[in-house]
Amino acid sequence: MIKKFVLPAVALAAIAIVASPIVAAPAKPSKDIQAAVAAPSRTEANTLRDKYRHPAETLAFFGLKPTQTIVEIWPGGGWYTEILAPLTKEKGRLIVVSPEGRASESIAKFLDANPDVYGKVERANFPVLLGGTGVAPGTADAVLTFRNVHNWRMGSFKADNADYSVDAFKELYAMLKPGGVLGIEDHRLPEGSSDERERQSGYMKVSTVRKLAEQAGFKFAGSSEVNANPKDTKDYPKGVWTLPPRLAEGDKDREKYLAIGESDRMTLKFVKPAR
Repeated sequence: MIKKFVLPAVALAAIAIVASPIVAAPAKPSKDIQAAVAAPSRTEANTLRDKYRHPAETLAFFGLKPTQTIVEIWPGGGWYTEILAPLTKEKGRLIVVSPEGRASESIAKFLDANPDVYGKVERANFPVLLGGTGVAPGTADAVLTFRNVHNWRMGSFKADNADYSVDAFKELYAMLKPGGVLGIEDHRLPEGSSDERERQSGYMKVSTVRKLAEQAGFKFAGSSEVNANPKDTKDYPKGVWTLPPRLAEGDKDREKYLAIGESDRMTLKFVKPAR
């Protein structure tokens, strides 16, 4: 006689998680992405960091194409803008979005300094709860954010330092077309870490980022280990900023932190469901 076994709900949930697309095989960069990464307009200082950030493989994992409308969230000093602008210059659109105020002025200065490369790049504000004009709903084929989710969790740019990550993800969802891709890279915190550590260290748990995205309506489409760094112990008194490029400890243990390199990072892909 064959006995039938009924798995409890917890076990079934665990199987569902394991069966979901967790780690994707490395994606081969297209010729267009390779050409953008090799663009002569990129600064030497930025290209030296490719060994930590793997831009060609990262953008290939997100499935970017030169014909797309791409939104780059909080471009900072323009590290990825140097690649995304050449990628989209001929056939696509690039929209860079920053908080209204000093951050927007900084990226505007960067773009205006080289109109031959960045003259087509459009500008908007994000998140609109901090003011300014946002990206029109249903505009983007892909929205990308690199090392920024922890800032929303920590309340950066908000006077009261309140967490606005939930609202931020809702806005990301709105700006994408149905079927559009949200690509996220951020500093990765061990899952057993405390919420306080997440609020203070600059690192984020993958489960937190997934929860934020899925609550906003996104479907998880997979992850890549292309930006993993097993040397990163993630236990520094000054958080992720202890590591390069910030090197918050200055000359103290500088060689040690340079040997570790940039942080261990999650690279996650989500999709806005098609209607």
